[in-house]
Amino acid sequence: MKRSRVMHLVPGVGLCLAIAIAASVADALGKSISRGAGLDALVLAILLAAAVRGFHEPGTRLLPGIDFSARILLEVSVALLGLSISLHRIAEAGLSLLGIIVSVVLVSIIASYVICRLLGIGRHMAALIACGNAICGNSAIAAIAPAIRASREDVVSAITFSAILGVAVVVYLPLLIPFFDLADREYGILAGLTIYAVPQVLAATAPAGLQAVQIGTTVKLIRVLLLGPVVMVMSALAARHRAGQPDGAVVPSGWRGTLVFTRMFPPFILAFLMLATLSTMGFIPTSFAAGALTIHKALALVAMAGLGLSVDLRLLFQISGRLTLAVTGSLLVLIAISLAAIRL
Repeated sequence: MKRSRVMHLVPGVGLCLAIAIAASVADALGKSISRGAGLDALVLAILLAAAVRGFHEPGTRLLPGIDFSARILLEVSVALLGLSISLHRIAEAGLSLLGIIVSVVLVSIIASYVICRLLGIGRHMAALIACGNAICGNSAIAAIAPAIRASREDVVSAITFSAILGVAVVVYLPLLIPFFDLADREYGILAGLTIYAVPQVLAATAPAGLQAVQIGTTVKLIRVLLLGPVVMVMSALAARHRAGQPDGAVVPSGWRGTLVFTRMFPPFILAFLMLATLSTMGFIPTSFAAGALTIHKALALVAMAGLGLSVDLRLLFQISGRLTLAVTGSLLVLIAISLAAIRL
């Protein structure tokens, strides 16, 4: 990248970085007060950025860096997430538990998508809500969005509503222990199947004891393992849908195969899978993986700030009723499916 191009990006990226730092500080303070049950830093970055835009819309000097943060940095962040994946977790958990997790995720994605579409939610938004609800909330939404070319308005809306309800689940899920007479292991599986983020799983399972924490964390990490395959499938379906559109561009025959491949499997998805494979095979040093994951979290924060600065939050309130109902309904279905799977 030329020096002039880099300098062109600095103002916008700098603003996103400042918002990301503020969100990180607010997240740390909030969780120290609420003992881990506060809003995630990713959501805070979006909300702070949206508030900044509400007071003053970014000028043309800031737009290139904001777009770079919301698009390129997001894809790099998702690719680095592959370093947290280890396929050995599947073998350790056992085939029966693996079957439960995969079944719950698949049924939840389909059920959530159907609920959203019945409520009149758009195709892209429905896919974001369904995958975020079934896999890992904010991270899944951020990963799915570029694969299906979802709008930034959809990404911001899906992340904001899903994250708020995700915090509510952490607070209220332990109330189901006496209601359904759940053993520690059963509750750990339920928490791992329904809560979006690993830190939230730890917070929700801690009152139930060490066994609940261990099984809940394992189930949650296996759910994250499914992110790569789901993103690939969603990307392939989106590419197939675009190929059927009448206004598609004419592609020279010599480049058609390459273009179809890159649309179905964007570079950041291939990088995610490659890093996950290398991590599983033990080729990635632990210290390097830890450093890369720190970079992943930092880039994700900056990217969320870019997303928040890119959209008009007023659009969110125009659809909040249907969207809230869709996300809430999807979450309740996920909990019901998880309870049924545990009992069966």
